[in-house]
Amino acid sequence: MRVIEYDRTGPADVLTLAERDRPEPGPGEVLVAMAVSAVHPTDVKARAGARGPLPFASVVPHSDGAGRIVAVGPGVCPRREGERVWLYNAAWGRADGTAAEYVALPAWLAVPLPDAADYAEGACLGIPAQTAYACLFTDGPLHGEDVLVTGGAGTVGAYAIQMARLDGARVITTVSSPEKADFARAMGADVVIDYRREDATAAILDATDGRGVARIVEVEFGGNLAQSRAVLRDGGVIAAYGSMAAPEPVLPYYPMMFANLTLRMVLLYKLAPQLRAAAIGAITAWTGAGRLRHPVGRRWPLADAAAAHAHVESGARIGVALLDIDAAGTDKAG
Repeated sequence: MRVIEYDRTGPADVLTLAERDRPEPGPGEVLVAMAVSAVHPTDVKARAGARGPLPFASVVPHSDGAGRIVAVGPGVCPRREGERVWLYNAAWGRADGTAAEYVALPAWLAVPLPDAADYAEGACLGIPAQTAYACLFTDGPLHGEDVLVTGGAGTVGAYAIQMARLDGARVITTVSSPEKADFARAMGADVVIDYRREDATAAILDATDGRGVARIVEVEFGGNLAQSRAVLRDGGVIAAYGSMAAPEPVLPYYPMMFANLTLRMVLLYKLAPQLRAAAIGAITAWTGAGRLRHPVGRRWPLADAAAAHAHVESGARIGVALLDIDAAGTDKAG
């Protein structure tokens, strides 16, 4: 089978196309013929070395994707064979991710894909949709609240906008270009603010008549901390899933404490089982009912994985970058 692999961290050209034997599913595992593999910023950072040294002698990247189960290992219900699935966490703590024609992985990492979604849409779900759900729904209902989603043109942002709206919230989002503003509006944002062309803090307060927002889904905690403190009302929650611009921010503890603020750090890979189950259940239900618009972006063949990684690194990405694989004709079947 064909795989993309790398045996050292570095720029995108460390990715190579290679041939490997098709794996066999072990106990509790399923074998998935991959249709589409997703390239997320976290995959690019791991390849570049930003997440630390290479954990294995060789790595097949990418945590998310979609395909069809073609074999099951001991202990897995045989009726799962033939099931269309979306995958998550395939590369978390494992050497073999979804950038391959076949991947064997624990059965619980392969979630049934509703008929309403195709494989490209299913490949978008793993990291972005679950992260958005965890940021939004760990601290109570959203109905009637003002929610700020920073980075509304990102993939987490796209799902967060939609999910917050589905729970009855009014959504304000920030973006960095007119093209990204159009995308965020298409995802359903009520108020879109281009922070490169206007004072975002003032615009957020103006949009809430000075009240501020109740929740923030935050892509850049450290870089946006001053803004967050200015626009988050007393008792509010910051749910942060990134802080690349300021990875070790200085925390103004007492001002935040006296505003009774909650800071929640969200790492998709380590969600509590109960929260994970709730996220998967809601995402599956919304997808099956056609209530989510999936942010499918540009697509490349498997052999052009380096180009897809470079596109993600460029900052020009809107939507999820995808690799088309089509092992065993999976996309023809779904």
